Amino acid sequence: MAIEPRKPPSQLLARLQRALGGRAGWSGFVLQLLFVAALAWILYEIVANARANLQAQRITAGFGFLANNAGFDVSQSLIPYSGSDPYTRVFVVGLLNTLLVSVIGIFFATLIGFLVALGRLSPNWLLSRISGGYVELIRNLPLLFQILFWYLAVLAALPNPRQSISVFDSFFLSNRGLVIPKPIGTPGFEPFVAAVLLGIVVAIALGRYARRQLFDSGKVIKVWPYALGLVVGLPLLSALIFGLPVTFEVPVLRGFNFAGGSRVIPEFVALTLALSTYTAAFIAEIVRAGILSVHRGQMEAGSSLGLQRGSVLRLIVIPQAMRVILPPLTNQYLNLTKNSSLAVAIGYPDLVSVFAGTTLSQTGQAIEIIGITMGVYLLISLVTSAIMSFYGWRISRSMG
Repeated sequence: MAIEPRKPPSQLLARLQRALGGRAGWSGFVLQLLFVAALAWILYEIVANARANLQAQRITAGFGFLANNAGFDVSQSLIPYSGSDPYTRVFVVGLLNTLLVSVIGIFFATLIGFLVALGRLSPNWLLSRISGGYVELIRNLPLLFQILFWYLAVLAALPNPRQSISVFDSFFLSNRGLVIPKPIGTPGFEPFVAAVLLGIVVAIALGRYARRQLFDSGKVIKVWPYALGLVVGLPLLSALIFGLPVTFEVPVLRGFNFAGGSRVIPEFVALTLALSTYTAAFIAEIVRAGILSVHRGQMEAGSSLGLQRGSVLRLIVIPQAMRVILPPLTNQYLNLTKNSSLAVAIGYPDLVSVFAGTTLSQTGQAIEIIGITMGVYLLISLVTSAIMSFYGWRISRSMG
């Protein structure tokens, strides 16, 4: 077994300097040490100044405040909440509201963005110009302005509840939001959900089996009638055996407001519309650039096989373009999630509004609350990036 000769100290020093990014010689090494010392001193001064300010204001550091009663209500909560609940509950309520508007906004922004991108690439002159006008208009207006536009100019201009817009006497739209029938579970709800999940799983398995048979033997198996029958038939059979899975509580106008049902607050609607349409304008350009990055011969080859334009885009062009689309698309998803913090401008109870806003003003625990909020947004960004990276890996693997 050969023994590697020991490197002289000069070579080790040069390698260390290159790793640190410094210049050659002892002067570069000393500069690196001075830079680290300066950073440590700045960090020490920040911590010492924060501790002195906390002591001067008689604020106790720590996270014990999370167990105290909040003492304020929240206009929208996905979980049971009251003013007597602790600040921990407020944090969970704000986090769920942020995730709700982010997930729904991402879904609609992606859908609108892809449709607008295809519209811009359409051979139809009018559709292409309308799509281009949408992109240029929405991208160049500030997001905060668009949130205020939807909230003040559109939703606030709706009639009051007594003159609300009614659909089938069950859905009511007014300046206080959208009131819809509230679903109430029955004993047949769990079997119904189990039947739906079973039908979806079996349908996916049938689709994979048909695809494998197509690639292995070239045999085309039509499985969509069986998949549709499973997804629709199993839940229907469950409803016939165990009864209807849900009943609906229809809202009724009493006095100056509605009683019963579920209410979608206008702040949520305005924020979702603004985030979706604004982000969709950027996604549209990303998708358009990705499609244009695919060689034009791919489209011509698909057309020569007799495929329609939509089929060529769906089966040939867009799968290849996804490699170019995914990285900037991930960045837009992250931007939408972080831009949801502008909800504080219209009073939507997201994480920043109820936790980094109201909770901070009541407790004065600025360092702890800001640190928690920063950590939550960082974690959401990392999880989103990981999901999109995994999806990109699956695409690259499937395409070889």
